[in-house]
Amino acid sequence: MPFSGPIFNKEQRLHHNPCRSRIQQDVLSSVYVVFAFGGLRTQTPAWQPSSGHQQLPIWRGAVPDERPVAGPEVVETTGKESLVAGRPWVSVGHISRPTMTVYSPTGKNTGAAIVVFPGGGNQILAIDLEGTEVCDWLTSKGITCVLLKYRVPGEEFYLKSAPYPKSGPYPESPMALQDAQRTVGLVCFRAAEWHIDPHKIGVLGFSAGGHLVAAISTHFAKRLYPPMDAADK
Repeated sequence: MPFSGPIFNKEQRLHHNPCRSRIQQDVLSSVYVVFAFGGLRTQTPAWQPSSGHQQLPIWRGAVPDERPVAGPEVVETTGKESLVAGRPWVSVGHISRPTMTVYSPTGKNTGAAIVVFPGGGNQILAIDLEGTEVCDWLTSKGITCVLLKYRVPGEEFYLKSAPYPKSGPYPESPMALQDAQRTVGLVCFRAAEWHIDPHKIGVLGFSAGGHLVAAISTHFAKRLYPPMDAADK
């Protein structure tokens, strides 16, 4: 799979504590990677994390600004024409029910946590290459990883007359940012349960997920949806 554009992997200081409406927290930089998708793919039903990790819904009942999708959630594994480091990778599409999966650190727990936003051009999520593999690396460093499977219904050619597309970056579409705001709030709210220091919560994203990092780092004071519970306060 060819790459285009720069890759930024150094730590940047955005100074935003997502648990509070004031600036004071170091957040790991977003990583921008642009992919050319292609090759033969095999399909399976909705994505599930590996054994020992529970996938949790982030919304109670209906999700805000819910939109119909073209079909059920689908998981695809690339063929030999689309390999990264000689291996296939897994994408998830038609996501309408966002979830988060918590990966606890192996060995010493530093108390830090990172919410990971995979990329995929707001059409799909590269769930392993830019998600589970990142969590494996973070947890090996003593960092709790929370993998967000945010909404990407995958409607590329939407009607311009619509209020906003079914998927896309904020402010064109609010849905992915709503999911990110809700997830960071839940991580803060459940910090003690998950052995996380609420002052050491950051976000990291790739490609479209990198845009989501920038969006949540500059739109944290006000939710894009009506508060549901204590996690939204």
